[in-house]
Amino acid sequence: MPFVTIPAHYDGKNVQLDEEVALTPNTRLIVTVLDTETSDLKDLEREDFLRLAASGLARGYDDDEVEYSEADLKR
Repeated sequence: MPFVTIPAHYDGKNVQLDEEVALTPNTRLIVTVLDTETSDLKDLEREDFLRLAASGLARGYDDDEVEYSEADLKR
């Protein structure tokens, strides 16, 4: 099996995988413990996406952008 990242959480007793994955007994694993402030990957991904979207909009609507009138629109 190639390297794969699987979200998981600790339930106070055991590490629980958050997605179904077929593992054979004695499969070697590496566990990375995330800081509680950064453990919500979906929020981090959303923040990255919003930053990227904002920078794209800023480039698309900067001061040098051509102004179009209704006459420029095709019907």
